[in-house]
This record gives sequence, structure tokens and C-alpha cells, in this order.
Amino acid sequence: MRARRGIPERLCMPTQVYDPPALDSGTLRVTPLGGLGEVGRNMTVFEYDGRLLVVDCGVLFPEEHQPGVDLILPDLGPLRDRLADIEAVVLTHGHEDHIGAVPYLLRLRQDIPIIGSQLTLALTEAKLKEHRIKPYSLTVAEGQREKVGPFDLEFVAVNHSIPDALAVAIRTPAGLVLATGDFKMDQLPLDGRLTDLRAFARLGEEGVDLFLVDSTNADVPGFTPLERSIGPVLDQVIAKAPRRVIVASFSSHVHRVQQVLDAAAAHGRRLAFLGRSMVRNMTIAEDLGYLTVPDGVLIDYKKAQNLPDDQVVFMSTGSQGEPMAVLSRMANLDHAIEPGPGDTVILASSLIPGNENAVYRVIDGLTKLGANVVHKANAKVHVSGHAAAGELLYCYNILKPRNVLPVHGEYRHLMANAKLAQETGVEPERTILAENGTVIDLKDGRARIVGQLDVGFVYVDGSSVGEITDADLKDRRILGEEGFISVIVVVDAATGRIVSGPDIHARGVAEDDSVFDAVKPKIAAALTEAVQSGVRDTHALSQVVRRTIGRWVNQSLRRRPMIVPLVIEA
Repeated sequence: MRARRGIPERLCMPTQVYDPPALDSGTLRVTPLGGLGEVGRNMTVFEYDGRLLVVDCGVLFPEEHQPGVDLILPDLGPLRDRLADIEAVVLTHGHEDHIGAVPYLLRLRQDIPIIGSQLTLALTEAKLKEHRIKPYSLTVAEGQREKVGPFDLEFVAVNHSIPDALAVAIRTPAGLVLATGDFKMDQLPLDGRLTDLRAFARLGEEGVDLFLVDSTNADVPGFTPLERSIGPVLDQVIAKAPRRVIVASFSSHVHRVQQVLDAAAAHGRRLAFLGRSMVRNMTIAEDLGYLTVPDGVLIDYKKAQNLPDDQVVFMSTGSQGEPMAVLSRMANLDHAIEPGPGDTVILASSLIPGNENAVYRVIDGLTKLGANVVHKANAKVHVSGHAAAGELLYCYNILKPRNVLPVHGEYRHLMANAKLAQETGVEPERTILAENGTVIDLKDGRARIVGQLDVGFVYVDGSSVGEITDADLKDRRILGEEGFISVIVVVDAATGRIVSGPDIHARGVAEDDSVFDAVKPKIAAALTEAVQSGVRDTHALSQVVRRTIGRWVNQSLRRRPMIVPLVIEA
């Protein structure tokens, strides 16, 4: 593998696809199928002695250059022929980027056991119910150990922005692997549930052969602020709000919703949930005791609209600018609740990379309507759920792992995490920067890259899964950005002479189709020349039309629209 300029070869990510060798006896194979080079689609497959263990199975949300796509799944191709070998799916916590693709995996084999904490499984089972799948599930808690095939699993409490998150230690004869899932080290957590550093230290004493560690905030110096520091800020903003308050957050952020509920109760306001996922998740959290709703605070959103403006808080989805989420619809005046002057909108979340433009459009739209928009850039209304560099350094020093595989993050995050590992003494050649599909073998205490699978994006588009390709998305972008032109020409089947046309119709290219009058003689001349040269095949004649009008549009209008020519024989 050739080193890139300025980057040591050992830190280069694999770029060339090549098959791994057959798995040696006594070797653990680790293959991330998602979550590397991106924030989402987290999924890693472990193989030992012909048996597979899947840790997490999440989704990625589409960006602007993926129009029409609802969700993006990990590429399950490497598992399709080995579904019977899967012992279980372990879920570290209940966020969509870790559980959202479980239904699509279980469509392939419904009896794969699902293992996770109480809240994680409740959120997953609610999602599976929508897909009419009843899973085989095993609820676990911190400190618990379970034997699953050749994998000896131990679950460790970690603190995150959702309750009940777990790291998982995986023991096989090949060694001990610790996968953190998403975590941070909040020392004063709202639910009193700390990241179990005593368990980390114990595992470090045993000897961690491979450490899969959350990288999302590895390039952020210091420590992630405390969750409880957000409560007083939310309380102050809600106290000063003259009219309605709308708070947007992730639909699974139980701690943030609890803080908003408490602030609403303190200032005599009722609270209504908006968005199907928000209502579903908070109902589950309340039923299981993870969310405490003050008496008399919760109200149905339709009834809340009849309350005085200064007595209501709406808790909604849409903090990432998702087009169909509640907050975006509000900004577009496409929702029953229309923000206006005097209303306060709080975006109580961080920006997922790739969502910046969408979020800023929503902020601009709400501001234009007269609302006071409070967000992370102008007030401390959110803290991250991921460990910053200082916390990661603590983990490395406690664990002293033999090998490190940074996961969960874009390339800059993975690189920053790898450098932190090296600063604490992990040997450079034992710091593995991988990408989705990289195959890593752990044997005799050393992890090595042994292959690179050809994995890609799997798009969910309505009821279609995996049918949409990158070429389809390119066509959609062209349609959206450059427009569409159709050209219809009727020719005599015997002579090839033009009988009718060219008729040209355009959308999104010019204000009036008359602009194409100048190119019609060029199309007719090009067809006549082709026919005289012996070309009679209608497909070949269609390509002549495509090339002719394409050149003209590019030169005259400076556009590259989608062109659909149709030559018909009469």
C-alpha cells in the first residue's frame, strides 16, 4: 500500500479491494461494515471459528446530494450467504445510527437473537413492530456476562446522551476485544449512571488485545461539558420566553426531554410532544421509568393549541433539518403550529456532519417568521454525548490496549483518535485506521489488515431497499439542478426522412420552449446526414439527436440537463 503524502503508511486507510485469506484457526476476524468515515451506519461483524457476532446495526441519514433517499443502510452483502452463522446482534444503545437497520437485517433472517439493555431493546422492538417482526431478544445489564456461541460477552455501563448505554467486552481464545459503543465520561450524570472506569481498569489488567473506540469528538480538546449544565440554560430561556416555546431535539434524547419537562413545570407551562418518533420513544421511556413526567404537565398537542401562548412548550423532532420532520414543516408553514413573532425556538442538539446547510436553512426560515431561535452557536443548550480528547486519553491510559481500531467518525475523527492512542504509548503499527469493509485479523496479540471488501451504500427510498443506485441519484441531481429536455422526431421507416418534428419540450431549462427554435434545424441536418450515411436504427438516430442538442445547450445555455431523445418510425 502506497503512503499518501505527509501521512505515514501505517496510518493510511485501505483503498484497493482485495479478498482476505481463509480464516486461520485461533484467529478473530473483525470487519466494520459501517460507521468508519461517516457518522452513522454503525455496524461491526466479529468472526471466530466460523461463527459471527454483529455489534450494532444502524442507519445513516441522507445528505443533500442524495435526493429522495429516506435512509442509508450498511451493506449487508457480506452477510447474505452467512445468515445461518450469525449467533446474535448486540446493540450498545438505542440511537438510530446503532439500531435503525436492525429491521432490514431481520428481514433476511427473523430469528437472529437481539441482545441489549432494557431501554435499547424496547426502542428496537417498537421499531421492529412497525415492520411486523417479533424478535428473539435477551435483555442484559451492566456487569452481566453471557456466552453466545464462541463469544464470551461482558457488558459494561457507559454514559451517553441516552440512558442504558453499554460497552461490550468480547472474549474469544484469540484475545479480548472492548467495543465502547458511543460514550463519554460525564462525572455528574443526570441519571447517576457513570461510565464504569473500574470495569475498564479491570479489563485493562486482564489485557485488552483490541480496543474499538468512539472517535466522534477525538479532535475536540479537553472534556465534554456536563449534561446538567444545560438545565439552568433551558430554564432561563423558557422563563424569559414571552410566547410559545418550541424545543427540537433527537427523539431519543431522554435526558434533554427530562430537562425541558422540568423547566416547563417550573414556569407553569404544559408540554406537548410533536412527531411520531418523539411520542413513541418518550412513551416507552416513561413506561420503563427512564422519564419522570411531572403531574399535570403533559398535554395532547391538539389541546395545547388552545392554551394561552405563554403557557405551552412543544417538544418536537427535526433538530437536524430533516425535510419531513416537524421543525422543518413549521419553518415552511406546513404544520398546524406556525411560529411567529415572540415565539422561542430552541435547537437542543449538535449538528451531525453533513446536516449543516439543512439546519441553517431551518434557522433562517424560523428567523424570517419572527421567531427567536436559540441554538448551540448562541447559547449553551446542548452538550455532546461523545468523549472528547481528554476523556479518550484517560481511557487509553487505563486500558493500555495492545491494538486500537478507532471507529464511529469521519476520517478526521479517526485520524485524531489514532494519534491520541499513539501519544499514550500504543505502537504506531498497532494503530489501525480502517474504512468500511476493511478486514482485520487478531491473532497472538497483534491485529493486522488482511483484506478489503467491496461495500457501498444501500439506499432506502420509500418501499424500495437497495434498488436505488448512485447512477439514479446522479440522474436525480441532474434533474434537480440542470433540468430536463425531451426531443421527439418521427421519421419515415423506408427513407429515414423526417416526417414530424423535432418537437422539443423542457422543464427547468428555459422560460420558453421557443428558445430551442435555433437548434431544430441543426437536429434535422444531423439526422439527414446520418440517414444518408446509412444509419437507420432508431436507437442510433436517437443518440445523434442527443449529441446535437446536448452540444448546443451546453454552448448556448451553459447547462447540462438530462436529455431524453425519442426517434419514432412511421
